Amino acid sequence: MTPIRHGTRFWRQGEPLVWATGGTLAFVLLSTVLLIGVVLVHGLGVFWPSPVAEITLADGTRFHGQQVQTETHPGTGGVSVQFKTANRELDPQRLDFRWVAQEALHRLDYPADVMVVERLENGSFFGCLERVDAAGLDLPADVPVLEQLVAALTAVRSERAARIAPLAAQIQTLNRELQRVQDTLLRLRYRRQRSVEQPDAAADANATCDAAIARAAARQQELQARSDELGAEQRAVAAALRQATAVFRLPSGDTHNVAVADMVRVWQPNAMSVWAKCRHYAAKVWELLSDEPRESNTEGGLFPAIFGTVMLVFLMAITCFPLGVVAGVYLGEYAREGPLVKTVRIAVNNLAGVPSIVYGIFGLGFFVYGIGRLLDEWFYPHLVEANKMVFGTGGLLWASLTLGLLTVPVVIVSTEEAIRTIPQGVRASSLALGATKFQTLVRVLLPMSSPGIMTGFILAMARAAGEVAPLMITGVVKLAPTLPVDTQFPYFHPDRKFMHLGFHIFDIGFQSPNVEASKPMVFVTTFLLVLIVLVMSSVAIYLRNSMRRRFQSRDI
Repeated sequence: MTPIRHGTRFWRQGEPLVWATGGTLAFVLLSTVLLIGVVLVHGLGVFWPSPVAEITLADGTRFHGQQVQTETHPGTGGVSVQFKTANRELDPQRLDFRWVAQEALHRLDYPADVMVVERLENGSFFGCLERVDAAGLDLPADVPVLEQLVAALTAVRSERAARIAPLAAQIQTLNRELQRVQDTLLRLRYRRQRSVEQPDAAADANATCDAAIARAAARQQELQARSDELGAEQRAVAAALRQATAVFRLPSGDTHNVAVADMVRVWQPNAMSVWAKCRHYAAKVWELLSDEPRESNTEGGLFPAIFGTVMLVFLMAITCFPLGVVAGVYLGEYAREGPLVKTVRIAVNNLAGVPSIVYGIFGLGFFVYGIGRLLDEWFYPHLVEANKMVFGTGGLLWASLTLGLLTVPVVIVSTEEAIRTIPQGVRASSLALGATKFQTLVRVLLPMSSPGIMTGFILAMARAAGEVAPLMITGVVKLAPTLPVDTQFPYFHPDRKFMHLGFHIFDIGFQSPNVEASKPMVFVTTFLLVLIVLVMSSVAIYLRNSMRRRFQSRDI
C-alpha cells in the first residue's frame, strides 16, 4: 500500500479550510471590536470638559479655542491645528472652528478664569467674565462675579418656572381645546355640505347644524384670542428676563454681552478638579438621555429619538414575530411539498435580500396611500374634505408595519429550519402516545425549536433597529414635537410621526449646516444606537439560552 504523504493528508483532512474559517472569524471579530472602539473613543469623550487655551498667533491675533485635531498636508508636509473657537455669532461665516498653521502659533496659555457658556442658541461661548448686569434681579453684591452669574442664572430659571411655565401649560391646554373645536367645526361643516347635496334634508336639521357651526366658530375665535393673549404675555416675560446679561471679555480686548436667559450651564474647565469634571460629565449624560434636542439637533438630549427607536422595534416585533412564526410553522409542518410550496420558499428567501428602500416604497404605497387613506375616508371624512390626513400620512404605525414586512422573511426561515431540525422520532412518539398534531406542535415542537426561533428574531430585531431608508418615507422626521405616548386619550397615538436614532445620525452627519460642530453628536448617537441594539439583543439571547436550558432534556 502506498503511504499517504503528510501534505496530501493536510489537504484531504480539510485543515486549510479550518484555518481559513478561523481566520475569517478572527477578522470579523477584530473588525467589530475596532468599529466599537472607534465609536467609544470618539463618543465617550464628547462631554468631558476640555481645557480652553488663549491662543496668540505670530501676527498678534489672540482668541480662545479648544484644540481638536492636527493634520499634516501630504504635499507640503505642513502641520495645521484645528481649534474650536465657539462664539459663532462673532464669525462672519458663523463657524465655530478654525484651522491654524503650526508655524503661525506663537503661544498657548491656559488662564484659569476663561469660561465656557453652553447656550440655547448659537452654540457655546468662550470668554472671561467681567460683570453681570441684572438690574431686575436681586443678586448678592459682595461676592465674586462668578457667584453672581450663578445666582443670576438660578434666579432666571426660577422666574421662568414661576411665570413662563404656567403660561406655556395654559397655552398647551388651550391649543388642545382649540384643536378639538376645529375638528368639531370641520365635522359640522362637512355634515352641512352633505345636507345641501340632499334636497330632501329637513330644514330644521339644517338650522340646528348652522347654529352649532356658529357656536363652534365663536368658540374657536374666543380660544384663539385667549391663546394669542397668553402668547403675547409669555413673550413679554421672556423679553424681560433677557434683560439680564453677562459681560465677557475677549482676548482681543472687546466685550460681548450674553443673555442669562440663553444660558444652559457655565463652567471654567481650566480650574475644574477631576471630581467637578466627573459631575459635569454625569450631568451632560443625563441631559442626553432625558432632554429634547436643540440647536438643529446638534445639542441637548436625544430622549425623543431613543423613545422612538425602542417603540418602533417593539411594534415591529409585535407585527413581525407572530406572523413569521405562523408562516414558518405552516411551511415546516402543514404544507405539502410541491411546486407551489417550493415557489413560496424561494420567494421568502429572495425577499430577505430585497433592498430596504423597496420596502419603504411599498409601505408608502400600500399602508400610507392605501390602507391609511381608506381608514381616513371611513372614520375621518370631514378631515379628508379639508385635506387633513390622520392615517393617510406617514406615522409610527406604518413605519413599524413596513419594518415588520422587511424582517419577517428572516423569522420565517429561522422558524422553519428550527422545526425541521427536530427528529421525526419525536413527532412519532408524541402521536403514538395519543397526542394530536396540534398538541404535538404546541407542547413539543415549538418549545424544542424556540431557541432557533429566537435566533431569527434577534437577527430581525438587530436589522430593524438600524434601518433608516424605509423610515424616511413612512414616518420619521427631523424633530417630533410630541411623543406617540402621552396623557391625552387614547394615550397611544400610532399615527404621529416620530424620531429615530438612525435618521438622527444621517440628519446631523450629512444635512447639518455646520458639519464640524455636529461630529461629536454623530458619534454619541451612534454609540447610543449600538448600545440599544446590544441591550435588546442581550435580553433576547438571555431568553433564548433560558429556553435552551429548560427544554434541553427533551432533545434527542
